[in-house]
Amino acid sequence: MAKCIENNTIEIVPYECPPLQNITCANGKKPVLAYDEFFCCQHYVCDCVCEGWGDPHYITFDGLYYSYQGNCTYILMEEITKTHDLKIYVDNVYCDPTEDVSCPRSIIISFKSQIITLINHNLIGAPELEAFENGASLRLPYSQHGMKVLSTNLNLIFEIPRLKVVITFGMTGFSITLPYQSFGGNTQGHCGTCTNNQADDCMLPGGQLVESCAIMADYWLAQDIYQPDCEVPSVLPTNPPKPPPEPTPCNPDSICDLMKSSVFAECHPLVSPDNFYRGCVFDSCHVSNPAVECTSLQTYAAACAQAGVCLHWRNHTKLCDYSCPSDKIYKPCGPAEQPTCEDNLSEPSLNFTIEGCFCPDGMKLFNKESGICVDKCGCLDPEGIPREFNERFEYNCQDCICDESTKTVICKPKTCPPPHTTECAAPGFVVVNQTNPADPCCSDYVCECQVSTCPATSINCQVGYKPVMSVPEGKCCPEYSCEPKRVCVHKEVEYQPGASVPAHECQNCICSNEIDPKTGLFKVVCEFILCDQNCDAGFEYVESDSDECCGKCVQKDCVIKFNGTQHLLTEGQTWSPPGNKCDQYTCVKNDDILTAIMSHIICPMFQEDNCEPDSIQTAANGCCKICVEKEKACKVVSMKTRVTHNGCQTEEEVDMPYCEGSCNTFTKYSEAAAAMQHSCSCCKETSFTNRTVDLLCLTGDKIPFTYMHVEECGCGHTGCTKPAGQPSRRKRSFTLQ
Repeated sequence: MAKCIENNTIEIVPYECPPLQNITCANGKKPVLAYDEFFCCQHYVCDCVCEGWGDPHYITFDGLYYSYQGNCTYILMEEITKTHDLKIYVDNVYCDPTEDVSCPRSIIISFKSQIITLINHNLIGAPELEAFENGASLRLPYSQHGMKVLSTNLNLIFEIPRLKVVITFGMTGFSITLPYQSFGGNTQGHCGTCTNNQADDCMLPGGQLVESCAIMADYWLAQDIYQPDCEVPSVLPTNPPKPPPEPTPCNPDSICDLMKSSVFAECHPLVSPDNFYRGCVFDSCHVSNPAVECTSLQTYAAACAQAGVCLHWRNHTKLCDYSCPSDKIYKPCGPAEQPTCEDNLSEPSLNFTIEGCFCPDGMKLFNKESGICVDKCGCLDPEGIPREFNERFEYNCQDCICDESTKTVICKPKTCPPPHTTECAAPGFVVVNQTNPADPCCSDYVCECQVSTCPATSINCQVGYKPVMSVPEGKCCPEYSCEPKRVCVHKEVEYQPGASVPAHECQNCICSNEIDPKTGLFKVVCEFILCDQNCDAGFEYVESDSDECCGKCVQKDCVIKFNGTQHLLTEGQTWSPPGNKCDQYTCVKNDDILTAIMSHIICPMFQEDNCEPDSIQTAANGCCKICVEKEKACKVVSMKTRVTHNGCQTEEEVDMPYCEGSCNTFTKYSEAAAAMQHSCSCCKETSFTNRTVDLLCLTGDKIPFTYMHVEECGCGHTGCTKPAGQPSRRKRSFTLQ
């Protein structure tokens, strides 16, 4: 060790390093070796790691856990004494629609004159990460001004290689790793003091300590970056908040217990799950989206990975599944800086393990900018496609090769063959010089269709057809043909589907949607008119003998309606209602119209006292009563006369009574027999005796003779005979002499 005495005199004295003493890190991390201020001797120190996740939960540089749901932009870390000009901020926003809980939306890093912002545009679901420098979006990976920004799809990684500062930010939250040698004992803010002593972590601006970091957090507003509508509390609360109860998941389906299971058992001796478990339980009870619980598991798994324990914990829960692009694979522990074909082994790389999407085993990125995985390194063509060494390809009408010696793509113009001689014979084709379809980089003489050179053509189509132009394959000029329209045609008139077509007198015809295979037009479909042959009572349907389609109803009978019933009478027929023969209906024709005429029979005066007993009856008309009057009744009439027989005669008149008087006789129409009914009766003997008398003959002989002596008379039924016809008269002929 050199020691300056005086007068530019330097004394070299031996310097003995004290023995190494092992220490315990308050944050649970493994101690690391660091040089003293003279960079001569090493001793153990505890690097500073601050983590924030969920809604959100914090673990300070010294391992103190607390939760804070502020909704502003806050200082996570700033130097107490400005040494490296580094400040880190967090922008928290409310992220649950049902609870007043907040999530880290972005991390802002101010380093020297540059401001880098790492932001997540989607706080619920798959992350949408983006990085900005001084407000301008960055194309990743980024490496300028002594800073690097990388992406693994799940996380953004910020690094200051010279200071060994590493910041990650993604869907889980954030982590800040600072080397104790550069920042030990010189930090303040939400992440604490980095002194390996939790007692001074809850420090306000100005150095005052409070009992609760949740109270301390309100006072670290980042008013020099943004001007949020947040105010620093004017006074400190007098009563510190009560300590939180022992955590118990509110959701029975919570995945928080997975951290204390055998899945994470290998990590338990190195990194305690207690603080991460407390944060997970808090999220289970206060955040409606169960996927927020994944942030606690992912943050704990990331802490385990930094301790050297890689865990495939996502295989044990479907809630926290994550899928990578098709050309990448998921790894729980991969290098933050993935190997590329352009890596320089002499340049230091970031020795940091992180979860994300990586190239499959045996492959590497072609370069950091392309993001393309290749199994062999070579060149990148102008379109950004990887090419192997000595691979030949064509690009932009140039013949190119991936040159191994220069590791670049070398191109030269393509050589084309001379064009062919071509003649065009088909109408409409002309010879032109154009790009060769088989080789777009070269030109050739070809026959090109120019419709303007085609001959004029026209076509007339029949009714129902339309001209259609088409260009057959291989030809240039249009050809016309007549194609049927979607109509029917009748007598040179077009009809639309559904329209009525006047085709036949006795048929209803319409234009259908059925296509006639012969003409291609729609068919006209006809149906015969259905004649109504139902006629009213008294009429009958008679076919027409003219050109009319249907017949008509002709009257054949008279119709009589009586007591709700109908009775039909033919012409000349008479009908009387049952029980009333005095009313008669007769069917008569007048000018070819049949009409029922009603007539009423008026009976003559009838005196029953003037009738013979048992002679009262109904007259032939069925209406009036008649009888045999006493003076005109059939009776026995006395008469005396001489009996003569074969020239012999009684000597005196003998008593020979006879029957004389009136009996009922009538002729009327019988409806049942449909003819005239005759009823005849005559006055004749009903009781008689035989008597014998002697007849005196001219010879003087007497002979006996028996005759009928009528005792009683009465009316008896007898057959009716037609009157004899009148004899025809002969015409006499005379001969003139």
